[in-house]
Amino acid sequence: MERKDMKQTAIKIVEQYAKEHLDKSDGEIKFDTYIVWMCKALQNWKFLISTSLFDGMYYEATYNGDKKEWYLDAYKKFENRIIK
Repeated sequence: MERKDMKQTAIKIVEQYAKEHLDKSDGEIKFDTYIVWMCKALQNWKFLISTSLFDGMYYEATYNGDKKEWYLDAYKKFENRIIK
């Protein structure tokens, strides 16, 4: 897969996950999905992805080139605190 295809696939995976977990009673909600960071090491790809939703979620999409499989980790930010 080309770089462009990998990016589009990673974004689609996150968009689908986010839509599945939205409150259905809110109706259709439009949001943007964007890649914060990405890298390729050998045959593997890693993407850190976020959305414009106010849910505090961010996502890690990983492509395992050996197994031709995608993995998705979803994280929720609970707090941002200064430690001195």
